[in-house]
Amino acid sequence: MRAFKTIAQILFWAVLALMLAGRLAAADATVPTADIEGAADNHLAKRYEGSFIVSYEKLAFTDFSVPLSPLKLSADPDARDAMNNRVFAPDKKAEVEGALTRIAYVLPAERSPLEVLRNYQDVIEAAGGEILFECKKEECGGAADRSSSGGGGDMSLTMYSFHESDLKDAAFSNGACALTSGINDQRYFSAKAPQDGGDAYVTVQTYTMTDDLYCKELNGRTVAVVQVLEPKARDKKMVVVEAAKMADSLSATGSISLYGIFFDTDKADIKPESEPTLKEISTLLANDPDMAVIVVGHTDNQGAFDYNLDLSSRRAQAVKAALVSKFGIDGARLTAAGAGMMAPVASNDDDAGRAKNRRVVLVKLN
Repeated sequence: MRAFKTIAQILFWAVLALMLAGRLAAADATVPTADIEGAADNHLAKRYEGSFIVSYEKLAFTDFSVPLSPLKLSADPDARDAMNNRVFAPDKKAEVEGALTRIAYVLPAERSPLEVLRNYQDVIEAAGGEILFECKKEECGGAADRSSSGGGGDMSLTMYSFHESDLKDAAFSNGACALTSGINDQRYFSAKAPQDGGDAYVTVQTYTMTDDLYCKELNGRTVAVVQVLEPKARDKKMVVVEAAKMADSLSATGSISLYGIFFDTDKADIKPESEPTLKEISTLLANDPDMAVIVVGHTDNQGAFDYNLDLSSRRAQAVKAALVSKFGIDGARLTAAGAGMMAPVASNDDDAGRAKNRRVVLVKLN
């Protein structure tokens, strides 16, 4: 009987292993023969002939940092990104906002990263655009053999724009393979092109995929990652919280989250469109001369803990300074503090959640 059970157990585990192997094989990458559903070329940087879209994302409005020089190691030796990689960033960059399209193409066999890159440059220049920066291989800075995946090492050029956790592609799919595998012969350029309403910015990164496991069908293929930021005004759908509603929330819960105070990415400079919310805060305090509040800055989880803590503190200080200098509020009634990423109100796994976590909170002292 014991022998029978042993044989039965062996057979059970063998069948289970085969089932799992079958599932993994079904999920492995394959040579694409069509674009993924819902994907389309951007009119500013269309595809190289014979290539197919394997990953596609479009955001109606976001911020985007365009490298204009090689990535360099952060001056802070302890700085780490969200994946515990050493932080690399360019000395020169363009911080822009608008509609962002990110597309990953798998190219036909025997097309080199350089050949594909030069073709994209031709398209940009033919449209009246200008190449702003170009680099190759290790010259680009950071880890030249990594795409968007990995932690505990050096950031790559791909990671400067997005990490594996930002991707919507299923594990082992063509899109995930193209954007998370090891890479070789990296090439890159950033450019701008004139458009109605301002300049559009285009970045193109090409490289050879290196993978001999689940993505092996695409091993040696060239991938082109095209990112286009087109000028677009932000939809202003956030209603300015009036002073009376601030007072009600502070009385009921002791705090209120405000999303009408805007900053440039990685900066503590308050944008002009923050004026209506600042004015309502000043009215709140003018209506109750005995009220004192803590102004608390909050960030998402993009970047190192200490960096975000400092950034949120500087932003809170900027709000306090604006209320004092522009609206005549007594500084003794305002305490500025930064909470960094420590008190999220939504998941940091997507752009919508991160936007909710980037906020200024008023906390009533008395």
